[in-house]
Amino acid sequence: MLRCIKSFPEMKLFPVLVMLTACAARPQDLSGKMFTFPLESNRAHVRLNASRLDFSSLTLCHRSFTDLKRDHVLFSLATPVHSNNFLIFWDGTNKEIEPHIKDRKAEFGGRDYKPNMWHSICTTWDSESGLVQIWFNGLPSIRKFVNTGTNIVGPVIIILGQEQDSHGGGFDIKQSFVGMMSDVHLWDHILSSCEIQNYVDELNFTPGNVLNWSALEFEIIDRVLIENKLMTCH
Repeated sequence: MLRCIKSFPEMKLFPVLVMLTACAARPQDLSGKMFTFPLESNRAHVRLNASRLDFSSLTLCHRSFTDLKRDHVLFSLATPVHSNNFLIFWDGTNKEIEPHIKDRKAEFGGRDYKPNMWHSICTTWDSESGLVQIWFNGLPSIRKFVNTGTNIVGPVIIILGQEQDSHGGGFDIKQSFVGMMSDVHLWDHILSSCEIQNYVDELNFTPGNVLNWSALEFEIIDRVLIENKLMTCH
């Protein structure tokens, strides 16, 4: 991946913290890697490139690690019409994971979203039924109705690390993600429960056909690092 690198004055003390703004992106294999978001910011993010413009159903899976107790974004897909066209958000006040579909949300409480550990979260949505469901560390929720009848259509901007209040912008530092994120996959269909479990257990699974962590096109803006994935040794 070709990147423009601009250093900060504090690089003399912290040489790994640099401003990265991608000039161009080509598919990169991030297997065994993670994005590290090391500080609160209303700028630092990763933009993921997807060529699809029309979705009648979706499955998103990702893993995240954070110590945040406040609200924070986990995934943000926006179009010019809907800034929260497909948003996964943690509500720190109500302790809920909230998928937003075309600016309407469902609320899933009762999840043991502990800080300082990896969590695998998958979200499915189908436009025909209007139902959304989450799988938290392999455990399914009930299905809830959010929106039906129309696809997600338009030029999409997909961002990790920031929540879009406008198409590609409108970032709020108090909704930013701080921590690590890995294994982001997006499919244009709903995965079976067995396929989701294979993802959670890190077994063989068919990678995302919209976003594939093993062949990911992305751009890094500001302080986001690519590091080897943090693993726990027993």
